[in-house]
Amino acid sequence: MYAILDIETTGGKYNEEGITEIAIYQHDGQKVTDQFISLVNPERPIQPFVEKLTGINSKMLRSAPRFFELAKRIIEITENCLIVAHNADFDYRILRTEFKRLGYNFERNSLCTVTLSQQLLPEMESHKLGKLVRSLGIPISDRHRAQGDAMATVKLFELLLEKDSSKEILKSQIKALHVNQVASKYLAIIEELPTTTGVYYLHNAVGDLLYIGKSKNIQQRVRTHLTATDRKSQKIQKKLHKVNFENTGSELIALLKEQLEIKKNQPKINKDGRYRLYPMGIRIDKATPYHQLVLEQVRSKEDYLVVFKNGRVAKHLMLRWMETHALCHKHSSLQESDGACYAYKNDNCKGACLEEEPPEQYNARLEALNGVRDYPHNDFLMIDQGRKEGEKSFIYIENQCFKGYGFFELNHQIKTPEKIQHRMTPMEENSDCRALIQAHLKKNKYKKLIPLEVTEVNSN
Repeated sequence: MYAILDIETTGGKYNEEGITEIAIYQHDGQKVTDQFISLVNPERPIQPFVEKLTGINSKMLRSAPRFFELAKRIIEITENCLIVAHNADFDYRILRTEFKRLGYNFERNSLCTVTLSQQLLPEMESHKLGKLVRSLGIPISDRHRAQGDAMATVKLFELLLEKDSSKEILKSQIKALHVNQVASKYLAIIEELPTTTGVYYLHNAVGDLLYIGKSKNIQQRVRTHLTATDRKSQKIQKKLHKVNFENTGSELIALLKEQLEIKKNQPKINKDGRYRLYPMGIRIDKATPYHQLVLEQVRSKEDYLVVFKNGRVAKHLMLRWMETHALCHKHSSLQESDGACYAYKNDNCKGACLEEEPPEQYNARLEALNGVRDYPHNDFLMIDQGRKEGEKSFIYIENQCFKGYGFFELNHQIKTPEKIQHRMTPMEENSDCRALIQAHLKKNKYKKLIPLEVTEVNSN
């Protein structure tokens, strides 16, 4: 049996939200067998952007039942059922939080239709509920209301069940609580962690940093650290005392913050403080009359054209560059011998190895490689999802250099670099930062790209 549900909340700080509306459809895998739909008096204010999004206001909820009046019915309709929701981590957390306020430990296994649809329908452009069901021809009414979203999830789930004919993926997606696998002293820590994207910081009893990581689901990742048996996890389990975290909304911001924070703080368990996402790099060395193209392990004070996760890929690209631009192997890290280089013997070097080509001419051709690391615009913003509903995040590039990140609310316009600065958290660019941003640009892993020289920022 399944309990397919959707919950609307007041919004607000993590674990301080209240339920404003709940819809639950009990389902036997073939059809709906029971249902429960109700407004809920949250006994706390509703955030303005949530009120605008859902249409639910405090006046509507004054006479609505409070959660404790509905708790028994919710327990009954979900008993012996698998909780199913679109972004199940959120709905399940909210339910557990409300029951925890009543002194009741609400435990169910859960299944997320976002994850399931990503596996069964990988070709879909978006896996957000509204866009996904419309693409699939599933009717949806009362968007951002519990009943409408829950019924759309019912129809989506029925389609996914048909797609998963072997039921193997469905079985693999059932998320057990695994509370018995976590040491009791850590249960309270895990319970307080969010299921959102961000960076987390693990501390020992005296406050020293043990480990810094990032995840799309902070709670799930920390739980893994506390249940796994690998050497790193065992070190964490032995010394962990406290977990801090920072929600970022954007995975790219989380990645940028993670690598910068690790370099700055050098936590004991993060590869013993030695941390580079891209340890191999190609740079131009200008110390000699004929400038040198160098492939090496990345050093902090050097400026690299590109960086790589492994040397094999880096060498392959370097050889391709040298062939395309007729560069001399002798004036690179690939050949140390005197005399004519390998490329000259194959008519793909213009004689720099024998000083037949003037250094100025050769260096000019080598300098053309600097263009490979350019961003698409001198000044622009990468817009992505924010930390909450009604918010967007941004990555700021100024004069081809990463400057930092920030957040702004829906309908808010950022018209000038000065206004961006007011909302921006500065960060220092390094080769890993540039590589991460370039990778996200290449894969179109962002909501919007805004060249600042041609337009103003508007989140709509």
